[in-house]
Amino acid sequence: MPFTGDIYEHVANGPEVPQGLPLVFLLTGFTDAGGAVSNLIDFAREELAPRPVVVFSNDALLDYRARRPIVTFEQDHLSDYRPPRLELSLARDALGQPFLLLSGYEPDFAWDAFADAVIRFADRFAVSSVTWVHAIGMPVPHTRTLGTTVSGNRAQLIESHSIWHPRTQVPATVGHLLEYRFIEADFDTAGFVLLVPHYLAETDYPAATIAGLDRLMAATGLVFTLDDLYGENREYLGRVEDQIAGNDELGAMVRGLEERYDAYAAGVVGGGVPSVGGIREGDLPSADELAAELERFLASRPNTDDDKKP
Repeated sequence: MPFTGDIYEHVANGPEVPQGLPLVFLLTGFTDAGGAVSNLIDFAREELAPRPVVVFSNDALLDYRARRPIVTFEQDHLSDYRPPRLELSLARDALGQPFLLLSGYEPDFAWDAFADAVIRFADRFAVSSVTWVHAIGMPVPHTRTLGTTVSGNRAQLIESHSIWHPRTQVPATVGHLLEYRFIEADFDTAGFVLLVPHYLAETDYPAATIAGLDRLMAATGLVFTLDDLYGENREYLGRVEDQIAGNDELGAMVRGLEERYDAYAAGVVGGGVPSVGGIREGDLPSADELAAELERFLASRPNTDDDKKP
C-alpha cells in the first residue's frame, strides 16, 4: 500500500519561490566517499543562505535508532538537541542567483511517497533542471584530477564529464530513485558520481567537495566561491605527501595506481579499449593496505565529528 502519512510541512512565512529555477539535491546515503555530500551540504548551509520552503518529517522518514540525533550534555544538564534536517530550500549562489536546494539525510522510509512529493514540487515550481552529486571510493590516485561518472539525459554533460561508463547493478539510493523518476517525468537531469581515491574515502577530502561544486556549476550555471576549499585541499594534500615521501612502499603503491590510471585514460582519449582493463581493483593495492600506511596521517587529523551538522 502507498504511504499516506504527512511526510512534510510548508514553512510558515517561507520565501516566495520564482518559477524556472534549477534544482540541486544533496542527500547523504549509505556511501559518502571523502565526505563529499556531507561537506557539500555544510558548504550550502553555511555559505548559500538557504531559506527553508518545505521541511520533511523526521518521524515519518527517519530511523532514529540507526541515525541517532545529537544531544549536548553540559556537566549536569542537557543544553542542546540537534535532530537531522531534510529540507527543500531557496538558496543563492555567490552572485545572488536563486536556486532550489533539497538537502539532508536520505530517508529510511517511504521512498515512493518522498519521490512523489519532490516531483510534485518540481512541477509546481517548473524547475529548469535537476542535478545531484554523490561519491564512491575507487582505486584511483589522489595525484590525478578527481573524475566523475555522469548519468541522466543531458548528453553534453555526459560527454564532457564522464570518464567511466560501467554496466553494472548497484544498491540503489533515494537519489537514484529521484533521478529515475525525474527522467520519466521529462526533466533535464544529471547525476554526478565522484570517483574518490579509495584509500582516502574515510576522510574528509576537500578535493571531493571542490569537484562536486565544480560539476554543479557546469550543470546549472551557478557560481560558488572555492578559495577557502582550495586552501584546505593544499594543506590536506601536503600532509598526505609528507606521509608518502617517508614510506617507499606507499610511494610504490601510489605509482602503481598512477600507471594504471594513466593507461586507462590514454585508452579512453585514444578512443580504444584500454589494454589494462579499465579502472578496477584487480592487482591494485587494497584500500586497507593504503589506509594502514596513512595511519599516522589520519591519526593526526583533528576529530571534527562534533562540528558536523546532522
